[in-house]
Formats: sequence, structure tokens, C-alpha cells
Amino acid sequence: MNIIVCMKQVPDTAARIKIKGDGKGIETSGVSYVVNPYDEYAVEEALRLKEKAGGEVVVISLGPDRATEAIRTCLAMGADRGVHLKDPSFEDADPFVTAQLLAKALSGMDYDLILCGKQAVDDNACFVGPALAEGLGIPQATVITKLTLAEDAKSVTVEREVEGGREVLQLPLPALVTAQKGLNEPRYASLPGIMKAKKKEIKVMDAAAVGVSGDDVKQKIETVSLSPAPERTAGKIIPGEPSEAVKELVRLLKEEAKAL
Repeated sequence: MNIIVCMKQVPDTAARIKIKGDGKGIETSGVSYVVNPYDEYAVEEALRLKEKAGGEVVVISLGPDRATEAIRTCLAMGADRGVHLKDPSFEDADPFVTAQLLAKALSGMDYDLILCGKQAVDDNACFVGPALAEGLGIPQATVITKLTLAEDAKSVTVEREVEGGREVLQLPLPALVTAQKGLNEPRYASLPGIMKAKKKEIKVMDAAAVGVSGDDVKQKIETVSLSPAPERTAGKIIPGEPSEAVKELVRLLKEEAKAL
């Protein structure tokens, strides 16, 4: 079974983010980057499917030179090889362009299943996975929490959490699914895995190799401005007897916080 995982390298969620002077991006110097957390669930599920059905797991990522580190992390977890879409024209690709570039690159590859994280934690767009499936013309299911491969390996059954219950879908392969928290528990890379990852192939594809140019990589989304979230004010401790404190709390919620 040939499985492809689309992975994005994102700023560490614990990193302190600073807005650039032009207000249209973030300062990247000094920021540590990691594999997008939701993509880790996709990698883990791909590895479990490989352990059950055999085959190959390929991790593909679009990004600058540093994205190689994230690809190596996935290889250390157990993926077989990586593909790095890297070209100056790909820099700052918006979700729409990213999906188009991935579709172009994957159209020439052999795959049974594509896994993505449900969203990237830097832009929270939730767009690339569904747009990629549309571009490839294959069925899709998003935010899945369970995946079962059919015995004949020709379809998968997935579960999605919906309001008030769960939804069960069966998809013929090839198909694309996006992973949600709860699908599995991603493994840590072992020391042998880290050593093996250094020798695994990472194929670099530039614009010519992907088969795109000009308008193919023209941004569809313009960032007007970015601003940091307002800092949280200090909490208040309401003294006094519980009955009086509750009255004061309700007053504050109504008059100051405007929450009631």
C-alpha cells in the first residue's frame, strides 16, 4: 500500500511570536520550528497502516531549506522517504497555491491513500487537504478520529465526530483524509530511527520539476495586516462571604466583562 503524508513545518506552539515591522508577517529569526501537530497524527496513522498492510510511506512538504528538518523527523518516526517542494517562487505560498503545487507534484506519483493534518496551527486555514483532494479528483473525509482499512485494501472506513454523535463513511481508494486529535497517539522517534533517517532519500523538486511557472504560483490571498492578540488582564479575587462574592461576581460579569 502506497501512502503519502502531506506535512507542514510550523513555528513551535511554545514560541513567542513577533510581528514584522510591515505588519504582514512574523519575525522568523530565533523562532524554532516543528512538524505541525495535526500532521503528526497523519504520519502515525500512515505508519500503522504500513505495519498492517505493507507498502511505503512518503512524506511531502513545501517550504524553505529548514523544512528538511521536519521531513527528517518524519523519516525518523518510520516514513520511508521524503519529497521537498522547494523553489524561490514557492515562498509564502498561500493555502490555495500550496494545494495546487501539491496536486501537481502528486499527480505523477503512485498512491492509494493521502493523509493530511486537519489544519496547520500557524494559519488555521483547514484548506489544503480538501483543496488537494478536489484538485486530484479523489474522495475525501475530514477531521477523522478513526480509520479502518478494508480486508481487500480497496476502501477505508472512517469516523468523524459531529454535533451530537459520530459519522461513519466508507471511501473507495485512492482517497484523502485529514487527521484530528484522537485518531492515535504519535510515536517518538527512536535513536535507531534517527540514525536511519540520515540515510533516507529526500527528493527536492523545484518549479520545473513540479511542472509549474508564472501564474501557477501567483498568490490568491493577500495578507492585509497581522496584529498580536490583546494581552490578558490580571484576574480578580473577590473577597467576602460566598453569597456576597457571588453577587459581586455577577455584577462584574454584567457591567465590566459584558459576558452576561
